[in-house]
Amino acid sequence: MKVNLSDGEWKLMNRLWEHAPMTITQLTAALQPETGWGKHTVITMLARLEDKGAVRHDGRTPKGYSPLLRRQDAARQETESFLGKVYGGRLGLMMSAMVDSKALTRQDIDELTAILESAKEGK
Repeated sequence: MKVNLSDGEWKLMNRLWEHAPMTITQLTAALQPETGWGKHTVITMLARLEDKGAVRHDGRTPKGYSPLLRRQDAARQETESFLGKVYGGRLGLMMSAMVDSKALTRQDIDELTAILESAKEGK
């Protein structure tokens, strides 16, 4: 399923990925300190996410919402979209930019090295 999430939708989805199912009241209480959103904003966001096929509700009252979109699928799609827009789909250009800006820590480099070694071995 291909779903593009706005920044606000990411915030709501992160709550659901961590604590689903959640009611509108629970989501509003959880998101309000960070976003300032009221109940009607949360309802609107949930309706959009339902239309996109990213969440569903259980049909009970109060409705409990759960994600249909998996976090790793959303992250992969976001990464592919970002790479395509900013670096023309070329991961090497992004890594070069990160190295040039000294954005990578030693831990980041070790982690990336392990990932690349695993990919080289076909795992």
